[in-house]
Amino acid sequence: MPNFQFIVSDPTKRKAYKVEVDHDKAVGLVGKTIGQKFNGDILGLSGYELQITGGTDKDGFPMHVQVHGPGRKKLVLAHPPGFHPKIKGQRKRKMVRGNTISPDIRQINCKIVKTGAKPLDQLIKKEEKPKEEKIEKEEKKEAPKEEAKKEKPKKEVPKSEEKKEEPKKEEAKKTEEKVKEGG
Repeated sequence: MPNFQFIVSDPTKRKAYKVEVDHDKAVGLVGKTIGQKFNGDILGLSGYELQITGGTDKDGFPMHVQVHGPGRKKLVLAHPPGFHPKIKGQRKRKMVRGNTISPDIRQINCKIVKTGAKPLDQLIKKEEKPKEEKIEKEEKKEAPKEEAKKEKPKKEVPKSEEKKEEPKKEEAKKTEEKVKEGG
């Protein structure tokens, strides 16, 4: 089965962190609803307490607080989640997922209610590219710019354009001769 993707929001720092957890480890969350709290040990955040705020299923349909159960329904919505109106008073029929976590849910949004002893930055490892790769990419970007500045090719007139100019001059001379003969 695919992994659960948790988006953990820290309201005090106004940051969000992405944590992927194997489906087998997070089986304890199946059946919980939006608004319920759970222990952060499932995500590897010991000492933290998290609250479920929403999520999306495998097809991208958002969870909605007002739909009870794990199924999908079509609702007439006038506000988020699930619909963001462009015009004041606009309503639209949209498909949404229920408020209960099921095996079909892929992303679970949650926020921190109680913090632990260690900060989140230490517990959640961000995947960063090594500095060597970044330096190599920067050098590649800079190298073509320098070469372009040094060598600017001179514009050469193609032969086809040179030939086109000659007949024009000849035509101008002929028209001048005709004018002189006529006058």
